[in-house]
Amino acid sequence: MTAGLAEATKENFRELVAEGVVLVDVWGPQCGPCLALMPDVERLAAARSDVRAVKLDSSKARRLCMELRVMGLPAFLLFQDGREIGRLAAPDLTAARLTEWLDASLDTLAQGEVR
Repeated sequence: MTAGLAEATKENFRELVAEGVVLVDVWGPQCGPCLALMPDVERLAAARSDVRAVKLDSSKARRLCMELRVMGLPAFLLFQDGREIGRLAAPDLTAARLTEWLDASLDTLAQGEVR
C-alpha cells in the first residue's frame, strides 16, 4: 500500500513484530479518522529510527484483530520483541497525541520501566 510501511497480514504479523520495537497501525478502509491519520503515521515512521511501523488492515484480518482485542479504530499497538507493551485507541486521535504517546512509551521503554 505505502512504500514506507510494511503491510501486516494474519500470515506475517507475528514475524513482523517478533524483533525490536514495532508500532502497529490498525486501520480500516471505512474509518475516516484512520485515513486522516495515515499521512501523519507515514511521516512519523519515516522520521524515526528507534521504531519500525507496520500497517494492519482490520478488514482483512478480523480474527487477528479479535485476538489482539482491538475494539475500536484507529488503534496503535506497540510491541517489543513480540510482546505488546502499549496501546492507544481513540476515534478522535490526533497526530500530536499519537506522537506524544509514542515518545512517552519509548522513553519509558528506554528507562526499563515497561510492564
